[in-house]
Amino acid sequence: MKKNLIFILSFVLLAIGACSDDDNSTTNQVSVAFSVPSINLTENTTPIQILFSSPTTESGNLTITYAANSVAYGTDFSTLPAATQNTIVVPFASNVSSASFSFNKIINAIEGQVKNVVFTISNVSLANSSIAGNTTIQVNFNETASLGSSIAAEVGGASQPNQVYVDLSSGNKTSVPRVSWDLGFYSGSEFRVALNSSVKMSVKKLETANIDEVQVEDPSMIINTGQGNVNQVDAPAGNINETAMTAVSDNNDDNKVYIINMGNNPGTTPAVGSEATASGPHRGWKKVRILKSGNDYKIQYADLGATTHQEKTISKNAAFNFTFFSLVSNNVVPVEPQKNQWDLNFTSFVNVVSLGGPPVPYNYPDFVVTNTKGGASSYQVLNSEGFTYDSFTRANVNETKFTADQRNIGSNWRATSVVGPDGNPVSQFVVRLDRFFVVKDAAGNIYKLKFTSALSATGERGFPVFQYALLQ
Repeated sequence: MKKNLIFILSFVLLAIGACSDDDNSTTNQVSVAFSVPSINLTENTTPIQILFSSPTTESGNLTITYAANSVAYGTDFSTLPAATQNTIVVPFASNVSSASFSFNKIINAIEGQVKNVVFTISNVSLANSSIAGNTTIQVNFNETASLGSSIAAEVGGASQPNQVYVDLSSGNKTSVPRVSWDLGFYSGSEFRVALNSSVKMSVKKLETANIDEVQVEDPSMIINTGQGNVNQVDAPAGNINETAMTAVSDNNDDNKVYIINMGNNPGTTPAVGSEATASGPHRGWKKVRILKSGNDYKIQYADLGATTHQEKTISKNAAFNFTFFSLVSNNVVPVEPQKNQWDLNFTSFVNVVSLGGPPVPYNYPDFVVTNTKGGASSYQVLNSEGFTYDSFTRANVNETKFTADQRNIGSNWRATSVVGPDGNPVSQFVVRLDRFFVVKDAAGNIYKLKFTSALSATGERGFPVFQYALLQ
C-alpha cells in the first residue's frame, strides 16, 4: 500500500511539473516567421519582414541563410545587412513585433529566365522562442523584357541549312534544320496548310479526290530563276488565307489531291561570297490530300506512283502558329517555338518578284521573316528620313507603319552589289548601313534593330549578326 501511495504521489508531482512547464511555454514562448511565404519583386529595394508572435523580451539577432537560383550575390542582388557566406545576421530590439532586412535587386530576370532566392530562418537568439509557420520565403525576380543585346543568327553558312527563330524579349534562339519539315498545319480557327518555302516547295491541285490514283511529275512546278507559278506557292506576305493549298472543306468531296514538289536540299559550300541554299539534290515528289477530323486535320499521302497511301491525324495546338509534319519521317516534328515566344525567323524564303515579266516565285537566301501570325510586327527606317539608329527613341516610333506583311525586314537588310570605283555596280554581299528596323513583339515591347555583319571572317555568306535595344 505504501509503495502504491508513493507511486501515485510521484505521478501527480510529475503531472503538475509538466503542466507548469506547458503553462510557461504557452505564456512566454515567441514564434518567429516570415510575414509571407513568397514575394515577387516589383521595386529595386524590397523589405523582407520577419514577425514575432509577441513582443520581444530582449534584443538579439536572427540568423538567415539563403539559397540562390540562377543569381549571384553582388551581381544580381545584395542585402542590407550584407551577407557573409550565404548568411545574414538581422538585429532586433527589445519589445518589438517585427524585424526586417532589405533585398536589393541589381539585375532583372529577362523573359524566360527563372531567378529567385530562398531565405530560411535558421536561428533566433531569443530565450524560449521557436521558428514556426513561414520558416522560408522565396523572393522571385519578376520577368522583364531584355534591354537589348547583339545576336548572331547561326543559320550555318552559305548553304544555310538551319532556320533560326529569335525572341527579342528573352534573347533566346531556336535552330532547326530547314529540311526537317514539309507542311505546317495552322492552329487558328481556319483550316489551312502552309508549305516549307525555305526549300522551294510548290503544290498543284488536281481534279481528283482519289489519293490512290497514280500521278506523274510536273517539271513546270520546279522553282528556278524565272521559272515557277505564283499560284503554286504561299502568298509571301504571310496572310494565312492566301496559302497555295485552299482551305480544307467540311465536304470531303471538295478536298482534292495535290501534287507536291518537295523542293531542293541545301547545296554544298559555293565560292566565297555566294550562296547555296537550294542548289542541292531535288527532294522528290509526293501526293497529298487534306481532310478534317473534328477539330483536327487528317492527311493522306503517298509517292506519286503508289496505289495505296498512309494516313495521319494532326491536332491543332493553340499555343503554336502551326503543327509541323514531315512527309519524309512520317511524323509531327518540333519547329517553331510557341507563337508568343519568337519574333524573327532567319531563313531562306520563296518570295514573289517580277524579273521583267509576269511575277514569278524567287528563292531568297539571307531572309528575315517577322512573326506576324504570333502578334509581332516590324517596319523599316531609312537614315534619309532624318533618323539614325543611335538617335531613334520611343517617341519616334510611328505605329501606323507596323503592318501585317511578314517581309518588312525580309531581304531589305542586305545587298548583293555595291557601287564600284567607276560608278557601276560590282557584285558584293554587304549589310545596308543606311537603314535600321523597328520591331514590336506580341507583348507590346518595341525594339530598334540594326544589322552589323553578314559574312564570316573569311567572307562566307550566312553569318548574320544584329544589334537591338528596347525602346522605353
